[in-house]
Amino acid sequence: MTEITRVPILPIKKGSLPKLWIGVAAAALAGAGLACATVPHGVEVVEITAGVGASPSENDVIFARYVGKLSDGTVFDEGKDVDLPIPGIFPQGQPLPLSQMVPGFREGAMKMKKGGKYRLVIPADKAYGATPPQGAPIPPNADLTFEIELVDFMSEDDFQSRLGMFQQMMQAQAAKQGGEAAK
Repeated sequence: MTEITRVPILPIKKGSLPKLWIGVAAAALAGAGLACATVPHGVEVVEITAGVGASPSENDVIFARYVGKLSDGTVFDEGKDVDLPIPGIFPQGQPLPLSQMVPGFREGAMKMKKGGKYRLVIPADKAYGATPPQGAPIPPNADLTFEIELVDFMSEDDFQSRLGMFQQMMQAQAAKQGGEAAK
């Protein structure tokens, strides 16, 4: 038969138990701090001027005036007003289909209201991550900041319908000018 040898457990010195628990708590806090530092943070939307009404949905086209900057302040993009010769078809601002935007921009825009001005901070993992668009002035893993004025928004279907109307008007105008030139 085998024999089991007992090993006596020595008593803990007085005052050692609180030190042990303090050490365990410090290790747990350090681990939690490290975990928080590596977890990606969400999109930050800061309201500068309040807007009114409803917010756009993920399938809307927003019309916005905006400036996109990198963390060091370098401007990488700027939206201009659409300069259409026929007023009343589209609102002012740059049309941006949310379905085609990076996830962080879409998420932030859906928290805005018409007429409001906002600062939108998008972490790299919700922007372009490690692979920005070819030739873009955005480095890999860059956080992006936008100053945005949400002028208006409409559904993507409404946008496509108005775009079709606009194209027909332009074709009719070109045909008319072509007919007058032939005279």
